[in-house]
Amino acid sequence: MAKTANLYARIEPDVKEEAEQILSSLGISVSNAINMFYKQIILQKGIPFELKLPDNHPLNMQAMTTEQLNKELEKGYTDILEGRTQNAKVVFDDIRKDYKL
Repeated sequence: MAKTANLYARIEPDVKEEAEQILSSLGISVSNAINMFYKQIILQKGIPFELKLPDNHPLNMQAMTTEQLNKELEKGYTDILEGRTQNAKVVFDDIRKDYKL
């Protein structure tokens, strides 16, 4: 058996669970998946996929499931509780300035 090293990482529980389900259905262990990822980093001499910010499209409530909508509403509620808010007048003034309404 090849010599191995331990890797410890913190990851969100829901991300871990979903990824492990997918890997399991592919018949790949988490250790093998991480090893493949590291080997690709070496081969590519960097991250083996494109890193870019997603297009910032407004959410389409009609296309969302109830679960998705509730998740988005929960994010907003958490922002309010944690004080991540902005004054509506300031936001609308900025919009008007940017779009010259």
